[in-house]
Amino acid sequence: MATPDLPPPPLSPRTWPTWLLVGLGWTVARWPWWLQRATGPWLGRVLYRLLPGRRRVAATNLALCFPERDEAARAALLRANFESLGLGLFEFLRAWWGRLAPVDRGFEITGLEHLRAAQEGGRGVILVSAHFTTLEVCLRLLCQHVRLGAMYRPHEQAAMEWAVKRGRLRHAEAMFARDELRPAIRHLKQGGVLWFAPDQETRRGDSVFVPFFGQPAWSLTSTHQLARLSGAAVLPLFHERLPDGRYRIEVLPPLEGFPTRDATADTARIMATLEGLVRRRPEQYLWLHQRFKRQPDGTRRRY
Repeated sequence: MATPDLPPPPLSPRTWPTWLLVGLGWTVARWPWWLQRATGPWLGRVLYRLLPGRRRVAATNLALCFPERDEAARAALLRANFESLGLGLFEFLRAWWGRLAPVDRGFEITGLEHLRAAQEGGRGVILVSAHFTTLEVCLRLLCQHVRLGAMYRPHEQAAMEWAVKRGRLRHAEAMFARDELRPAIRHLKQGGVLWFAPDQETRRGDSVFVPFFGQPAWSLTSTHQLARLSGAAVLPLFHERLPDGRYRIEVLPPLEGFPTRDATADTARIMATLEGLVRRRPEQYLWLHQRFKRQPDGTRRRY
């Protein structure tokens, strides 16, 4: 797939430190896969020690979302989550700037028949997913079978944004920032497939409080809006890292009767769907995000 045109990279002196980090990431992305797999869990254990603030955020989220588990079980889940995060960092780098082989050997993909059926007649498709640590590598694997666009949150640093977007566009058909709704809708109306993960709280975009793991969560209504304005079908997408190191991607059947006229009800349905996906692999979910910071009474949860 040809890489879409990008503006020239930002090269002002203030971007030089970021470019040094990009160069380091580019180098690490080309480490042998066996070395990345061996180093990833170790890196996660180091981050567990070095990032007490993020560790507290993840521990708080796990306590809120899994109150039925005792402290020992949640502590084990937290440690496994950081190990998954450490490996996920290598997967991110490899997906952006490295080679896919041998990661793509033996990976499983199921449910493409649901996607093909939803595309009949030129209809667009929204693949709605969650922020798992495997998202970048699995999306790159999915692009071997599907011409795929995606919505994302841009990086604040211009050099990192340029480098990551260029890396993603090596395999994705298009990338749309979270506020680029019109181009995303146009993409869907033209029969395109769009990946979207609306499971994180954001300051921008229309949001409502709906349940997520039994907690009120400030959640984007964008899936409802995109589907209503484009006529696209909405299909959940699940992906995971298997114990033997392979990957599995599953496209689930479309959400019937979606969207409705009720944005809040539709958003609650989306979050319930994503919760079901997260419960399948909680150790591979990105619990570092302050998901429940905003509260319905206007206060902020202290993480």
